[in-house]
Amino acid sequence: MLGRALYFALLLLSGGIAGALVDHYWPERAAIPIGLVAAAFSWLLVDTWRFNQLLAWLRLDTSQDDSQTSGIWSELSTRIRRMLRDRERKAQDHKARLHDFLAALQASPNGVMLLDSDSRIEWCNQIAASHFGLDVQRDLLQTIGNLVRDPGFAAYLGSGEFGSSLSMPGRDSTPARPVTLSVQLHSYGKGRKLLLSRDITALEQAEAMRRDFVANVSHEIRTPLTVLAGFVETLQTLPLQESERQQYLALMAQQAERMQSLVNDLLTLSKLEGSVPPGLDMRVSVHRLMSQLEADAMALSQVLGVDNGVDHHLEFECAYDGDLAGVAAELLSAMGNLISNAIRYTPVDGSISVSIRQDTEGCLVFSVADTGPGIAVEHLGRLTERFYRVDRSRSRETGGTGLGLAIAKHVAQRHGAALSIESTVGKGSRFSLTFPSSRVL
Repeated sequence: MLGRALYFALLLLSGGIAGALVDHYWPERAAIPIGLVAAAFSWLLVDTWRFNQLLAWLRLDTSQDDSQTSGIWSELSTRIRRMLRDRERKAQDHKARLHDFLAALQASPNGVMLLDSDSRIEWCNQIAASHFGLDVQRDLLQTIGNLVRDPGFAAYLGSGEFGSSLSMPGRDSTPARPVTLSVQLHSYGKGRKLLLSRDITALEQAEAMRRDFVANVSHEIRTPLTVLAGFVETLQTLPLQESERQQYLALMAQQAERMQSLVNDLLTLSKLEGSVPPGLDMRVSVHRLMSQLEADAMALSQVLGVDNGVDHHLEFECAYDGDLAGVAAELLSAMGNLISNAIRYTPVDGSISVSIRQDTEGCLVFSVADTGPGIAVEHLGRLTERFYRVDRSRSRETGGTGLGLAIAKHVAQRHGAALSIESTVGKGSRFSLTFPSSRVL
């Protein structure tokens, strides 16, 4: 500002001196005032021209340097340029932060959706789009209530009470493959809402399995406990003969053995689910394994056929004399459960064929075929579920725990094998374990 005032004063001084010289040679011309006015007017013209240059620079291209201005206008343009550069840098930083923030939301395993005050979609990640069956580009700025037609969600959105989450079926949910979403809205800003969605299908299934498991275990244990309690009360209150007392004690021992078998199978399942798969350095002799299975099968068949005096027709064939990579106890348990089921469910004097052989692809196939009553098709997909039984009363009569096929399935999975079931009602069943060639040594 001081330089600007000095420049104006020098210009006025120059105009006054020029007017004084003119007035000296041509008196009575009033040249001094005219010189002062001309000098002021010249200063005003130059200053206006520089101001217009600055305006043109601001209007046309603020990225170019203003090299034609000087003085205060040059300083003003420099300050404006610096301020614009700082603002542009801050805008770029904010844009980069927003991009990173949206990228983080895009990478979230849960669905995230931003809604405006009218419940229109401002932004959503791909997970949320898949949860609700939306197209990210097409459905932008569409009202969420028009796109998600679930009655529960419509009531939840209209209530304005978002303190708790809502469970609703997903867009791809079907009776065969249900999908359950947990949805919750959070208010923010001026009427805006944040919609979070999470796929809880696995959690729902795990919770259902846990409830069924507890109910099944309680049911399986309740029966032998009731029998034991009844016999104990009988022994305590009634005078019995020695033969009767021995009979009751034998029945009590049978129920205790049943509970012990159930506990052992549960512990086996827990161990299988919590341990790492066996490596290829653990070897089991297939011939020795089949010999042990045959001895156990003969003993079980004799026990079940003692009342009728007739055993099952058992046939064992071992067409492979090498080793199998795996845990001997687990393999014996899985294969033994398949043979045990065949013996228990096949009537006495029926035939059971057990074989193990190598197929053309180098895989080792262990199979158990029986001539039992067979299994209907609608039950085949659920046979490996814990405690699932086709005929519960008959299963208890045969002494099974309902966990044998579940154990066989877990052992197969740990060894990379596949459990296959073929059955025809009235003709029999075939259960097979196919081990990959990588485990055939």
